[in-house]
Amino acid sequence: MASERDTRLFLNDPWCNNETGQFMIRPVLSSLKRLLADRLELKPLSAVDRLGDSPLCSSALTDRDGYMALFDEARKKAFPEVDAFEKDVGAAIPRGWLEPLALHTQIVVKNSELNYQHGRVVYAALRRRCETLPPDQKAVTVFETGTARGFSALCMARALEDAGRAGSVTTVDILPHDMPMYWNCIDDLDGKKSRRQLLEPWQPLLERIVFFQAESREAIARLSLPRVHLAFLDASHTYEDVMSEFRYVERRQLPGDVVVFDDVTPDQFPGVVEAVEEIGKSYAYSVRHIQAARARGYAVAVRKPLEAGRPGDAPACP
Repeated sequence: MASERDTRLFLNDPWCNNETGQFMIRPVLSSLKRLLADRLELKPLSAVDRLGDSPLCSSALTDRDGYMALFDEARKKAFPEVDAFEKDVGAAIPRGWLEPLALHTQIVVKNSELNYQHGRVVYAALRRRCETLPPDQKAVTVFETGTARGFSALCMARALEDAGRAGSVTTVDILPHDMPMYWNCIDDLDGKKSRRQLLEPWQPLLERIVFFQAESREAIARLSLPRVHLAFLDASHTYEDVMSEFRYVERRQLPGDVVVFDDVTPDQFPGVVEAVEEIGKSYAYSVRHIQAARARGYAVAVRKPLEAGRPGDAPACP
């Protein structure tokens, strides 16, 4: 069962200040938080059960200069399709905030090219969704599979904050949240940290995030989210798992709601590509592909209006 601290939410309700006529934000009743927590009793299946107490690495994989060199190389690259997406939706994550977060959670030692542009994509997509929701929408619900170090969850929490919307991000991963471990990142130079400790500098945004330790298939079998305004699917990359996660989300979405897919890359993740192609052809979603790099693509799927009965009837994603 998830700990009481893990099930804390930062769900807010808009309320009107009678003196200024402006909408303000305040936390919802704690009873609602307890109700949601009671429903989210997930078995703590962990990567530790399979890979031991060092599921990612057993020590820092390079020195500080090495991590900084990787960071400098990653952030100087251009991503015109991501730039265009931000321009089209009218929202962009502040780079001065994004870069330090990326340094601590996305700069890793691996063979493939480093790329953290999904943070920009999910932020822009969620800001856009927040702006198109009716003013009386009480809370925005975001669902993510594949938490990893928490980078994208924090980017989406920042989008909710910047939009002035009440809401929370529920994120699922088999990696534990409170166990000190090495994360294959620059913080490993300080020794083992839990994910909670790794992300501590980004309080109070963490109060908007609910972390759950479980496989995505088990999580979606137990989670009872009534609505998902935006989902980011980035867990198992098989066709079967992507479609299973998508079907869970699709049943909880209304026109205008969004699903973002990571790693839509044919050579590396054909299962993700196949799933996204099927969704565009067989479901009431308009899909926009974003090619960030040769080996990294994303897809943003927007639920079509109810009157759009066939693929293509709705306007393309912005």
